Amino acid sequence: MDNPVTPRDAGRPGPRRRDRHGRGMRGPIAPPQVPLAASRGEVFADLVQDSVERLERRWPQLADIDFLVLEVPRLDGGGGGDAWSDEAVPLGGTVPSRDGRRGRVVVYRRPVEIRTKGRDERAALVHEVVVEQVAELLGLTPETVDPRYGED
Repeated sequence: MDNPVTPRDAGRPGPRRRDRHGRGMRGPIAPPQVPLAASRGEVFADLVQDSVERLERRWPQLADIDFLVLEVPRLDGGGGGDAWSDEAVPLGGTVPSRDGRRGRVVVYRRPVEIRTKGRDERAALVHEVVVEQVAELLGLTPETVDPRYGED
């Protein structure tokens, strides 16, 4: 062998980093301002927020209610609503205001996502759940809260 092999550490300070095929570090798939970069949880929270904003125009007292998105309902019924049975998983729940705490409306992301196929269908179901929970919290019918409730 005429060409001596130089040791790996020769001429390079620090750990060896591999730059495969000269491509360098790979960046994110999409820039942050593109909808693809938003997580499913963030997109779902935006749907809930859109629904709340739609209702706040008609019901200004909704500013005193907290709207939360949780992944799934808890088995003990904590975090909103009563305990649930094996027959039906709730899509949302309410916690009435008391002892100086604000009322809460909770929407459960995973049960809603499982029951819908596309974004439009998901947005419609989220709005229905929000309307139903707000109606329960205010002691009204869903049709009173949103006259378009139940329309396709």
